[in-house]
Amino acid sequence: MAGSSLGVERKGIDFVPTTERYGTPRRLFTIWFSVNLSILCLTVGTLGVVAGLPLGWTFAGLAIGNAIGTVFMAAHSAQGPHLGIPQMIQSRAQFGVLGAGLPLVAVVASQTLYAAANGILIQDTIRMLLPLTGPMAIVLFATVTVVIAFFAYELIHRLGVVLTVLSGALVIGIVVALLSHAGTPAAPPVAMHFSPALFIAVVAQSTAWSLSSAPTVADYSRYLPVTVTVAETFWSTGLGNYLGSLLMMSLGAYLAASHPDFMGHSGVGIAELFGRGRYVASILIIMNLLQVNVMVLYSAYMSAVTIVSGVRGMTRVPLNVKLLIMSALMVIATVIAILTRDAFDRYFSDLLALLVYFLIPWSAINLADYYLVRHGKYSIDQMFLIDGEYGSFRWKTLGVYLISILSQVPFMSLSFYAGPVDRLLGADIAWLPGTLVPTLLYIWAERGGVRDRGAKNSYRNSKVARVYSRDDPH
Repeated sequence: MAGSSLGVERKGIDFVPTTERYGTPRRLFTIWFSVNLSILCLTVGTLGVVAGLPLGWTFAGLAIGNAIGTVFMAAHSAQGPHLGIPQMIQSRAQFGVLGAGLPLVAVVASQTLYAAANGILIQDTIRMLLPLTGPMAIVLFATVTVVIAFFAYELIHRLGVVLTVLSGALVIGIVVALLSHAGTPAAPPVAMHFSPALFIAVVAQSTAWSLSSAPTVADYSRYLPVTVTVAETFWSTGLGNYLGSLLMMSLGAYLAASHPDFMGHSGVGIAELFGRGRYVASILIIMNLLQVNVMVLYSAYMSAVTIVSGVRGMTRVPLNVKLLIMSALMVIATVIAILTRDAFDRYFSDLLALLVYFLIPWSAINLADYYLVRHGKYSIDQMFLIDGEYGSFRWKTLGVYLISILSQVPFMSLSFYAGPVDRLLGADIAWLPGTLVPTLLYIWAERGGVRDRGAKNSYRNSKVARVYSRDDPH
């Protein structure tokens, strides 16, 4: 169990040998439950109420959307113990070693934007504790993020355990504080009325929250022993994610309806509920969003290095390169945060929508390949070879992915664009073609084509597994 130490993670995109697997599925519950107890997740819950959807309908939309997104991300998480590689390395089997870079660009962009959103949200809370300007607070938050993310996997999981307790206590404290301060609630930000368009938007936004983890969720389960079943991984991940996200988003919706003055500075507003204890509360709020930011950066790094390693034919990344890539990604996120901090609401809503448009087709293709086409049978060593079994580019899959994105254009709804179907229905249902089109097209394109491919070598018998088990000191 050498891999369970708190030192810098030596593994990266490379295969985790069976002799170095450790842990139990319980740690998947704690990491996904705790990471959702953040003010970023709370902000997603506020969007429907701020737009004018009644609180009860907002709760219903959040429950449905989180369930949809969680099913997708938990199904991806179940691939980790079986394959022992990062999620987006496995995507090379569908897109090709270099072709996987196309959806990876969307993943890196989305995670970088999430990091920017975190910096924007937390700046005022940090300034409660330290005499800093907004940009200085964002830079400090980014710097600490890079340091922790550099240590990576094991430290992230242990933070999840600690913050499950501390952040859980904070949420309970928020509820108690709200009840003790109960009085005449503030007027809602806009007139409330049920609208199918708003309800569907809430479903889509909460779906996007969980779905944004799908391309990297297996990164946090890949060290688990091969004896861990699909069901154990799925339910541990799924329950942690669903309970945590639904709890925090529902709290956000309630705050938006009863304390709309919190919405501009949610971290500060929540901390002030605790009176003399506001500084302790602010520290916990910062710690939880720091956990989110660390996981976002780690995921962005894993995706970015998958692109670079595919081009250069690398199987592992030196630590100095790891630090360089993480630092570069966080610099980009920090610059975006500083430049967009005055237009956060519009920027964040569009981000959630774009995540759905680009990530659902990738997720549908990946899950269709894993569960319906190849049935989990892959040659791990071939995923690191440009001229190997999976090739540089799998043009059929890339075509399916692009067609699937284009099929959503008439349904899209953004602050700067509304498709004809969206204008007709008054609701964004782009996720329907975004799911059905790639699933059906990919199965049709691959019919019979991989029946025997991959069956000869599962990862347990692949060359890379034998080499790493014998030679890898880490």
